[in-house]
Amino acid sequence: MNYAASLAVVVVLAFFFPLAVRLASAYGVSRTLSAPTLAALLLFAAATYLIRFQVTRFRRSTSRLDAARAQVAQQPDSPRAYFVDGEHLAQMLLRLGRRREAADVIDRYARLGGAPEAEIAALQAALIKVERRQRGER
Repeated sequence: MNYAASLAVVVVLAFFFPLAVRLASAYGVSRTLSAPTLAALLLFAAATYLIRFQVTRFRRSTSRLDAARAQVAQQPDSPRAYFVDGEHLAQMLLRLGRRREAADVIDRYARLGGAPEAEIAALQAALIKVERRQRGER
């Protein structure tokens, strides 16, 4: 969801909440009961959306990771097999918090004959940065 859509949802909720409380009051539901109930329902809906978003993003990441692993297994001597949609397999692993596996992939990638030195250096720098962050250093 982009910024404009998020803002639109917030605006709609800001106008909907007082109207829902008035509507509940018209049907005899007290304000002290309807406001917290509506707030709890909105919180539940937001939590549900956030969880679904996180699960979808994780599934997408793991499917791309599986595709990259399959490419590397099919063509272990090709430097281009380590990339899926322009992202390196080691970068995907680092993003998912798999440092040891990423280090192994970087080592295998560095041993390939056609792998550019700049890419290898960038991957090693990213690995070092993640390891420092993990240890709490800056």
